[in-house]
This record gives sequence, C-alpha cells and structure tokens, in this order.
Amino acid sequence: MNSKKKTFKQYMQEWLYSNDGYYSNYKEIGKEGDFYTSVSTSSFFGGAIAKEIVDEIQNGNLKEDTSIVEIGAHHGYLLADIIQFIYTLKPELLKRLNFAIVERFEHLQKVQKQYLKESFGNEINFIHYNDIKELKLDSAFIVANEIFDAFACELILEKDKVLYQGFIENEKIVFKKCENKKLLEHCKKYKLTKGEVCLDYEEFISVICKNIDNFHFLTFDYGDKFYRNDFSARIYKDHKVFPIFDKEMDLCINYKNSDITYDVCFNYLTNIFKEKNINNIKFNTQMNTLVDFGIIDLLEILKTNTNEPTYLKELQKVKLLIEPTGMGDRFKTLYVKK
Repeated sequence: MNSKKKTFKQYMQEWLYSNDGYYSNYKEIGKEGDFYTSVSTSSFFGGAIAKEIVDEIQNGNLKEDTSIVEIGAHHGYLLADIIQFIYTLKPELLKRLNFAIVERFEHLQKVQKQYLKESFGNEINFIHYNDIKELKLDSAFIVANEIFDAFACELILEKDKVLYQGFIENEKIVFKKCENKKLLEHCKKYKLTKGEVCLDYEEFISVICKNIDNFHFLTFDYGDKFYRNDFSARIYKDHKVFPIFDKEMDLCINYKNSDITYDVCFNYLTNIFKEKNINNIKFNTQMNTLVDFGIIDLLEILKTNTNEPTYLKELQKVKLLIEPTGMGDRFKTLYVKK
C-alpha cells in the first residue's frame, strides 16, 4: 500500500471501510471474533432499550407508529432483541411500529434481512436504508451502539504550543505541523493537546436533526465526558488490545484484518446537539442507563417465568453489562430527545 501523504484519518477510513476493509466483510462478534460488545453479551441489553421504547410510547413521548432505527447493526442481533422484547412486553405494538437498519454494505444488508426474516417472518414492518441521508421521518427512536468510535479520526499532538497532525508514511505514524484550520479551531476550543479528533460527527448529527422531526437518539460507546488529552487509539485482534503506539505493534500486519478504534468525547457530541437547539440530553454510564431503563425489572419478570438455572445464567450476563468495574462504567451513553 502506498501510504505517503495520507492523514491518519484517511488511512483509518481505508482500513475499515474500503472495498476490502475490516467492516466490508461480515465479522463474528463475541467469543469467535476479535472483541465483545454489549449486544453479544446479553439479549437483555436490547431488552432494556425495548422497555424504554414501550414506556415512552405509553407515556405519550413517542408515537405508536414511530420508526425504530438501528445504525450500524452488524448481524441485526440488537434490533432483533429489541423487537422480541417489545413483543413480550406489549405485543400489540409490533404491527404498529416500523423497524429499519441503516447499512452501507449490500452483503451485510442481506445477512440482516435474512436473520430478521428467519426470526419474525412477515410479522414486522422492516426497511433498509443505505445512508442516514435517506432517513426522512416524522418520528424515530434511533439506536447507535458503538458507532462513533468507528468513525475515522485524526491524531493530534501539541509540542511547544505548536499543534501537529498524524500522517502515515511507510506504514509508520509521523506528525507534521497541522494546517487544517477546522482541526486547529477544534483543539483550541476544547483545550486538546493530545489524542483523537473526528470532525465528521457534526455532519452525521446535522443530517439526523434536519431530516427527522421528532426523535430519541441513543448511543453507547467507549469514552468519557471530556477529552483525556492522551492517545486512546487501539487495535483489537483475537480479544487482545494493542495501542497503536506500542513498539511491538505492526500497522502493516494488522491493516484491514483487525478492528481499530478510540475513545469518544461525549461533551463534543453534546455540544453538537446543543448547537442545533436540542437541550434534552442525558450523559450517563451504561450501568445507570440500563438500570434506569428497567433492566432489573426485566430480570424479575424472567425470574417469575422460568427455572432457576436459566434465571441465574441470564443474571450473570446482565452483571457483565452493568458491573461498575467492567462494561457498566467503561461504556458511556448519550440519550437525546428532540
């Protein structure tokens, strides 16, 4: 690969999204894949989201014919879990609601469509969108699990009050004086001197705000409220984590055959929504969000309707989702209502 004069963002974009990139082909998630997600840990992750949707409809905050949209659905497991729990909690809603997935890759659309067809037959109203720009809806509940950390990012580093930008040359990361005005302005605004920046969040959120009249937008991701002023970019391969600046880590060997990601700054996301005059925004940990949504109530329902071994098995899975020392605190959430 000729990587001369490529910004790190361009390199990461090709790594993940080119025709032969990491996300262009179906990848297993979980024990057989490179990493775990909350979706692969427990179906009660989707169940808690489903309960929130049902509660918001019953409270009059969402329409009964709203569209439940997942962005970046991979196999379709999360949307399927949401649908299954809606059916369990309020079956009459299933035919009134609309369900959709935004997916750019055609072969992944086929996988998702087949899985949902096998799971629900013709019992749901389902549609695919190729791009978020196609989303033009009156009402929607949008779920984006680990989306923002999959946006290609820039690397920045300040030395002696001069900001440098990351480039790839001969498969190595090098830093050159930043000449990107928007990047300079962003780093100045957030007092960022070291780390990752993705300015593409702004267009993504702008499209959603412009095209959907009323929405609930829920995202889960690695990260924290504020920039850490440190590098977090890392590679996941066979459940092992490799910081990109690890001396033993070879970019060339991992290129396109492993996942590459970084921590998300939720304060930046919050400010983008606020600039669109949307202020009903709640930042939280995954633990608090899932508990607020009623994941414990769902476990109690399970307890009264199944045997003890099944209940205990699911309880252990849910504990993984909400443990403060694990996924419960490491993942953060942003819940936005327009």
